[in-house]
Amino acid sequence: MTEEILKKIKQLPPLPESAMQIEAVYQNPDSSFNDMVKILEKDPLLTADILKAANSPLYGFSREINAISQAVGLFGMGTVRGFALASIVKKSFSLDLSPYGISNEMFSELSKKQHGLMIAWCLKKENRLLGVLSPAAFLVEIGKVLIAQQIIVDKKQVEFRDALKELQDVEAAEIKLVGVDAPEVSATIFAQWRFEDRLVNVIKYCQNPEKAEEEDRRAASILHVIRTTVPINGLITDASVAAAKALIEKYGLDMESFDKALENAR
Repeated sequence: MTEEILKKIKQLPPLPESAMQIEAVYQNPDSSFNDMVKILEKDPLLTADILKAANSPLYGFSREINAISQAVGLFGMGTVRGFALASIVKKSFSLDLSPYGISNEMFSELSKKQHGLMIAWCLKKENRLLGVLSPAAFLVEIGKVLIAQQIIVDKKQVEFRDALKELQDVEAAEIKLVGVDAPEVSATIFAQWRFEDRLVNVIKYCQNPEKAEEEDRRAASILHVIRTTVPINGLITDASVAAAKALIEKYGLDMESFDKALENAR
């Protein structure tokens, strides 16, 4: 981690109280479905953001979800926690992703598409991992915001785009120009904000799941597949799917469920 990026992370404002309350409820084993609903309903703007996200066509529900209690019932506490944290965290940053050649809207859609594919793939057979995978899928790319800021400050936009073209690997280009990749920056941000170690580690090792603790390896492997399937431009291609399927075979994940999830994602 470079000193410049670390300084940016340390200067980030603390998360708002609503995020802390959500985390407290989620991490408390004695908390109930209703406890989460009550916390979320206290914030009308956050409630609206969650319902908008939950009603995305990516999730394939035929009826409109019009209440937080309904969203929690359909998706579970872990996934709704992901919706909430994504909304709160992204409002904590000033976005300019121009060094990556994408707009802020494209960046937002990237996270939604990665999360939607992950839910479609994992909701039935990997449900126990959704508590960590839902926020991880939404937030793993947030490190790109600080990397983009550093590239702009250093006036290396042209060099970065040349590296992206030459290397055909976003993480390799990030490391070449800034000395660190987005997952490591994201993980460091969430460690600074005192999120649980498991979320931090799944994000940190999503490009190298074999380096993660054994209990986190499967979730990190799934996140690696998702990011490979839906790259920075948000376009799922035959090449990205082929690369993702090679990883699924390598990690011993469920190919049949992945194929079904792809049907709605493409």
